[in-house]
Amino acid sequence: MMVKAPRVGVLLLNFGGPETLDDVKPFLYHLFADPEVIRLPFIIREPLARLMAAFRHKQSRGYYEKIGGGSPLRRITEQQGAALKAALQQQGYDIRIYIGMQCWRPFIQEAVRQIFNDRLTHVIVLPLFPQFSVTTTRACLVKFDKQVKKLPEWPIEQLVIEPWYDHPIYIQSLTEMIREELKKFSSEDVAKVHLLFSAHSIPQKYVDQGDPYAEQTRQTVELIMERLGRRNPYHLAFQSRLGPVRWLQPYTDKLIEELGREGVNHVLTIPISFVSEHIETLYEIDMLYQDIAREAGISNFRRVPAPNTYPTFIRALASLVQTKLAAFNLAPASLT
Repeated sequence: MMVKAPRVGVLLLNFGGPETLDDVKPFLYHLFADPEVIRLPFIIREPLARLMAAFRHKQSRGYYEKIGGGSPLRRITEQQGAALKAALQQQGYDIRIYIGMQCWRPFIQEAVRQIFNDRLTHVIVLPLFPQFSVTTTRACLVKFDKQVKKLPEWPIEQLVIEPWYDHPIYIQSLTEMIREELKKFSSEDVAKVHLLFSAHSIPQKYVDQGDPYAEQTRQTVELIMERLGRRNPYHLAFQSRLGPVRWLQPYTDKLIEELGREGVNHVLTIPISFVSEHIETLYEIDMLYQDIAREAGISNFRRVPAPNTYPTFIRALASLVQTKLAAFNLAPASLT
């Protein structure tokens, strides 16, 4: 009897973003209605989500308008998937790539249904969040598990890639990108450059309840600085806070102002928790924080690009997937 060759897929999970200005309001609703983001009972959370989306969408729409009318997150994630597939093909693996977003299209439930319909035998789930947080990684995985349980049967073996904040090739990719940007400073100024690592913030109460995000982010920064081998002053700050609750500190905008008061003239910002360009990098850092830096007297404020499809970063993703392929005991020649 002939044994069918394994059919393997990789599911890339990310948060999602509105692709057009008309998408902004429903995207915000999906964001605020998520029980992993707003931890309130449904009877309170659902009307609150509608209220918050209605209240915030005009302002958010304006931000997206400034970066071209929508988020490039889906397009970049598709490019990352294509690059990952090509990298795995070079190693002899024929892998199908799927994309599932937490708060916008293609939704995680759509990806799960497609994986099921394609009759895969194995799926590797890769959250595109290097550092774990209940607000990102866990939220996506909870949604994935819920959708799987809704199917009449799920005959697919699955493995989830653990947080990869300290993966050597990931650290190498960011280090390389920082070095490339440092070359743009003059030889007289490069030693004076302050490295500002900016991560997406989360409410402080989640960290107090055991969320490892802040500590994993700090470890990522320390590993980068160790590999970078430079003595430049460096800082970790947190951006994109929302609402009146206390978020992880120091806040990026406040730290920029502080550096200006201290007479710092050269700052290189590294978006440490973002793997793709999005509103947080294209608007918040490139426009809002650029203006804050200018007003603070910082004459040279630059940013390292998000990894996107940077070759070493894609190698890191491929390495993560290959580890799980080995755990499945799948060799290149065995796949279809």
